[in-house]
Amino acid sequence: MGNELIICVCAADVKLNHLFAPPRICFKVIITEVTATGKYFGTDGFRGEAGVTITAEHAYKVGRILGYLYGRKKGRCRMVIGKDTRLSSYMLEYSLAAGLTASGADAYILHVTTTPSVSFITRCDGFDCGIMISASHNPYFDNGIKIMNGQGEKLEDEVIRVIEEYLDNDAALPFASGADIGRTIDYVSGRNRYIGHLIALSTCSYKGLRVGLDAANGSAFMIARSVFDALGAKTFVIGDCPNGMNVNDGLGSTHIEKLVELVKNNSLDIGFAFDGDADRCICVDERGEVVTGDEQLFVLASWLKDKGELAGDKIVCTTMSNGGLIKSLSKKGISCSVCEVGDKNVCDEMTKTGAVLGGERSGHVVFSKYETTGDGLVTAIMMMEALVENKCSASALLKGYTSYPQILLNVSVKDKNSVMRKVKKFVEKFTVDTGLRIVVRASGTEPLIRIMAEGESYENCVAACGEIRAHIENFGG
Repeated sequence: MGNELIICVCAADVKLNHLFAPPRICFKVIITEVTATGKYFGTDGFRGEAGVTITAEHAYKVGRILGYLYGRKKGRCRMVIGKDTRLSSYMLEYSLAAGLTASGADAYILHVTTTPSVSFITRCDGFDCGIMISASHNPYFDNGIKIMNGQGEKLEDEVIRVIEEYLDNDAALPFASGADIGRTIDYVSGRNRYIGHLIALSTCSYKGLRVGLDAANGSAFMIARSVFDALGAKTFVIGDCPNGMNVNDGLGSTHIEKLVELVKNNSLDIGFAFDGDADRCICVDERGEVVTGDEQLFVLASWLKDKGELAGDKIVCTTMSNGGLIKSLSKKGISCSVCEVGDKNVCDEMTKTGAVLGGERSGHVVFSKYETTGDGLVTAIMMMEALVENKCSASALLKGYTSYPQILLNVSVKDKNSVMRKVKKFVEKFTVDTGLRIVVRASGTEPLIRIMAEGESYENCVAACGEIRAHIENFGG
């Protein structure tokens, strides 16, 4: 009997020295108390400063353990890798590929592409795992590794736990040898097939429409223009000249002001801004007004309901969504199921409730009919479909939507989990005292505490955020 890996969500500890037991010893990796975040992996993968927090050695070891885990029962396994435009993405890509092939896995290389495309190709082409190298909306000097299961969904927490244990363990994995050594395969055809998939989603021609696109000098810099040109739009594109160090630099979904200028200066009908890996989309209407993920959910839910395609007349949103979204949709007979922040939480809640649409204010929007993760380009296409089919302006799509004053504030901290524990009781009491809706949470991707205050008075929200920030700064901000 050879070594066997059995992952169970049922007991307390994972000890990876058991994973590397001598030959002919059967063992189990047993896990409970699985958390969404660990030492390396947060809510959106392993992310940090490239070459410092996340290194080539880390990537190599991730490749080694993935190739080992998935190859044990089936022999040679297949993994697909995509990357964004960061300078360090090449370093991490080659290191991952080296680790995978050394463990006997085949690594299929998509090159520069979007996170949702990796999810799509993983699911449709039968890969064991998909790996995306990106730090999403972070600056270029950060990078990350996102891992997806064979369904294109974020990897299960129990497998992440095993990877984390291996990253901190000096135990040696066996190397593949001879004909068992893996290989790398150029798979740009997969990216091209994803582009074809996007084009095929549209049932309308965009001829005569003037569309602005901000690719953030990231993953969508080639794909976005190709798709919208093919669908007949007159495109005006910014953020399509990546140099490895300008991803998200004053552009993209977190710097929407450049797209606002583009729309206004060129009298465009609509504009879309993506983040570094294009899983988010923020919109700008013809007046230059920003349309967040909340407003997009309102437009898309209303459109799907009118078409009879909104299953159960319900959607999923998060605790950070504006209360106005819930109230405005309620008036249309649409209910909202509210979950914790994170597109994985959104997807899980959609599965649980049977909702076909869900998303976040940040611009992650999920259509279960087409995808298992947020896709900024799919969101943009669906917004265009709603625009064309309603035969109106982008701003008119928001008729009936009313939002509450809401303030979002980020506070840099040294140890976000420690600070959160220290301010928890203060925030709870402060929320009761003010009567505002307040959400304070640790970022899953950056060393930040995120504060959201919502109420009927903008001034009260500003004051509340300021007071909470001051309290946080007293504890290490």
